[in-house]
Amino acid sequence: QLRLVESGGGLVQPGGSLRLSCAASGFTLDSYAMGWFRQAPGKEREFVASISASGGTTYYVDSVKGRFTISRDNAKDTVYLQMNNLKPEDTAVYYCNRGPTVWGQGTQVTVSS
Repeated sequence: QLRLVESGGGLVQPGGSLRLSCAASGFTLDSYAMGWFRQAPGKEREFVASISASGGTTYYVDSVKGRFTISRDNAKDTVYLQMNNLKPEDTAVYYCNRGPTVWGQGTQVTVSS
């Protein structure tokens, strides 16, 4: 069974950091590009970052460039999103995904003082 499980969300003050993890099971992670998306209240889900199967190529939405870093450890079947200098506008539910059809349940990130 294909499964993605996100963890690492929480409440953090502006300027703080969090690292999200996405544990994959039911498929061979190193064969797939992976991504992170987020959805804020009342807004559509938006792309945040993606990483190629080998980890050699990454893409980011402009609003997180220089602050977020996507990485992967294929040996651990895990994808990460390191988020630094968090801003209130980063508040959202963050989802890990593999292609258009495999999604995790999401983890809440709240940036507030």
